[in-house]
Amino acid sequence: MIPAGVLQFAPSTEASAIELAELRALAMKPGLTRLGRYDDTRVRSRFLETFSPEHTTQVLDNGLLAAFFVLREQDDHLLLDHLYVHPDWQGQNIGRRVINHVIDQSSTKGLPVRLMALKESPANQFYQSCGFHKTGETAFDILYERPLP
Repeated sequence: MIPAGVLQFAPSTEASAIELAELRALAMKPGLTRLGRYDDTRVRSRFLETFSPEHTTQVLDNGLLAAFFVLREQDDHLLLDHLYVHPDWQGQNIGRRVINHVIDQSSTKGLPVRLMALKESPANQFYQSCGFHKTGETAFDILYERPLP
């Protein structure tokens, strides 16, 4: 584990797509492996197929990529499409800082936040602890919403 220093939220660029896909694969591997669904190529390509730098924010720790998230504004909600913390930075409240930022955006825009989390992932307890409520599920994911305060 790398102790988190001063975190900076930075915009993403097209050039960062591969590095972000690698972080996603690294962060998702344990959960997808547990479910017997890890595919080295698919985990990257699914992200790259929908990558949009204008919706993607990198979380840097002293210039190093510690995490990233994708927040897309929809007509009636904000979609937290991705949130991944590098395993070396997990457990240091980086995810909570991102969620607090997203909640601030939600309040400013007057829109609830929705997301999906992989079933059996520790992320489910994390999102519930941040005020998200289960609204449904698919074969592999649980759907959540955090209403406006």
